[in-house]
Amino acid sequence: MKLVIQGKNIEITEAIHDYVLQKIEKAVSHFQALITEIDVHLSVARNPRINPKQTAEVTVYANGTVIRAEESSENLYASIDLVADKIARQLRKYKEKRHDRKVQAQPKTGAAVAEQPVADLLAGKTPSLPEEVVRTKYFAMPPMTVQEALEQLELVDHDFYMFRNAETNEINVIYERNHGGYGVIQPRQGNDNGRTSRQGHDAHPSTEKHPIARP
Repeated sequence: MKLVIQGKNIEITEAIHDYVLQKIEKAVSHFQALITEIDVHLSVARNPRINPKQTAEVTVYANGTVIRAEESSENLYASIDLVADKIARQLRKYKEKRHDRKVQAQPKTGAAVAEQPVADLLAGKTPSLPEEVVRTKYFAMPPMTVQEALEQLELVDHDFYMFRNAETNEINVIYERNHGGYGVIQPRQGNDNGRTSRQGHDAHPSTEKHPIARP
């Protein structure tokens, strides 16, 4: 099992390195057979308006699955404690789901509900973009079902998850809706040079979103 520790605006001292090693090894001790690599990212916010300032992020790669947790506090060691506990819970959840899939004859499926407009994605939020790209991540995208993508979303500790849809081989995004449940954003079918057709109900919107219920 490979463990990588990186820091931003902070020096990874021997004491910090040893503390991370101790906490993370304990958190994953029952799951090491599943894990190929663990990345730990520690950071300190320089902006005085950001509170709390000390952040610990852990990303675990297990059999092609990405499991992520992040915690922040006023103390870096406390953040490491919190994220270690959280990643242990995420790993238990992942292992339980793997076990359930083995014993069930049929995979679980999400219950479909009525479609909602894409605007719900930004409901109650003010869209903004960062001034520059501050971090780049690369992930493998093996084809998966919407249900499998939902399970991944619950493991990565984000409010959205990008995946390759096994049925269409297209890139989709599944996300947690503000008003409950989950939605899926898919590319529009066909090509009309960016113009949206208005001819009846057969026209496709620029994005399609299919909310699904939590299993």
